[in-house]
Amino acid sequence: MAETSPGPGTTAGRGRRRVTIRDVADRAGVSVATVSRVLAGNYPTSAAARAKVLRAVKDLDYVIDGRARALAGTGPKTVAVIVSSVDSAFYATVAQGVEQEAAARGRLCMVCSHGGDEARELALVQMMREQRCEFVVLVGGAVEDERYQARLGEYAHGLAAAGSRLVLCGRPAPSPDMPVLVVEYDNEAGAYAVTSHLLSAGHRDILYFGTIPGHTTIEPRIAGYRRALADHGLPPSAERVEGFGVGRAHGYANMRQILADCGGRPDFTAVFAGDDQAAAGAMAALREYGLRTPEDISVVGYNNDGLAQDLNPPLTTVNIPAYELGREAVRLALTEETAPRPAAQSRHLLGTHTVLRESVRRLP
Repeated sequence: MAETSPGPGTTAGRGRRRVTIRDVADRAGVSVATVSRVLAGNYPTSAAARAKVLRAVKDLDYVIDGRARALAGTGPKTVAVIVSSVDSAFYATVAQGVEQEAAARGRLCMVCSHGGDEARELALVQMMREQRCEFVVLVGGAVEDERYQARLGEYAHGLAAAGSRLVLCGRPAPSPDMPVLVVEYDNEAGAYAVTSHLLSAGHRDILYFGTIPGHTTIEPRIAGYRRALADHGLPPSAERVEGFGVGRAHGYANMRQILADCGGRPDFTAVFAGDDQAAAGAMAALREYGLRTPEDISVVGYNNDGLAQDLNPPLTTVNIPAYELGREAVRLALTEETAPRPAAQSRHLLGTHTVLRESVRRLP
């Protein structure tokens, strides 16, 4: 297979033709087949022939066509990680874990983002299948309706049939028969623990803040909040779930609306925000109404983003092992490849823990 590359000094803009594998063979005085074997690195060749080929490659500034090698199965294997955005601390940290573990194991890593667009996310999964990625890591939650689940199932089966694997990272599998590797964290337990912390500090009027109905990340957090209230003897009427969306903009706007509706006199003593960014927005809105954290309203978040410790006061939150999620996704996917009978679906759960800071006041 002839592999060609323009090389830095042979761009079309300078009017020079592309260097081909035949040019390398002619310069080295060997056959095209010998050049191909040396570049593939998985065929026996003499030391003298290898030295000639590598010298010719350097002299001609020849660059191997990685796409062609991948299609031929002779190039470095590639893994893909698909995230919602690259400027989110959580997604960036997971992607870093994937990339560093992949690099340590001799793999290339492609990072793609879909910006919250469900159609784009599913299209990227299909594109990575066409690129023959060794496996595809899909990070974070989504609102999964039947149509979404059906298409995701199709791609999971398609990747499996092609000898690849879909890895769901930080989210559960939509169905137990979907051929995926699941690497997630104990989302509900984290919410249960941080709500229990508020309850142990004497709070009984706790607002859960930041909903996205049907979202695979948010729903378990609400479930953990509700379970903690029930286990501490509070009736269902004590539950209070408000404010659509997470992130700082939603947190700020939603809290402003809640405070406006009650005339700046809230009937809750604590807020459990769906993520740290929403907590930051809520705290800003509280300040504008003259309410202090934690003296007037205690606030906790989720994720343990870098900003959590820099807020005033520093935010009590739930730590997600984001970097470890990325590393485990790669490690477990490669372990499955060498297993004699990899499971149709396997699930691995990492723990969370509460990070105690100064945003919670203990009531008398």
